[in-house]
Amino acid sequence: MDNNENETLRWPTNLDRPAIVNRLLQVREGAQAAGHAELAARFARIESMTGGQIGAAVIGALTWLQDKPELRPFATQLEMVAVNLKNLK
Repeated sequence: MDNNENETLRWPTNLDRPAIVNRLLQVREGAQAAGHAELAARFARIESMTGGQIGAAVIGALTWLQDKPELRPFATQLEMVAVNLKNLK
């Protein structure tokens, strides 16, 4: 899932809205493929969400993932998106 092994929260990739949506599509597809329907459902209509809705979905998913260490790869991707939410327009 992590095809950006050199990015970290300390040195994040600067994501614009299309890159954020693409990253969330990857999370959704990965969650579906891994049988995590509840996580995938949080991003069901990500392509048509407003910036505020995307932010709420990301923060809600991160909160939901806090006590699920087995889903850490998804949390890592969502953390990277979270630091870029300011770029949503």
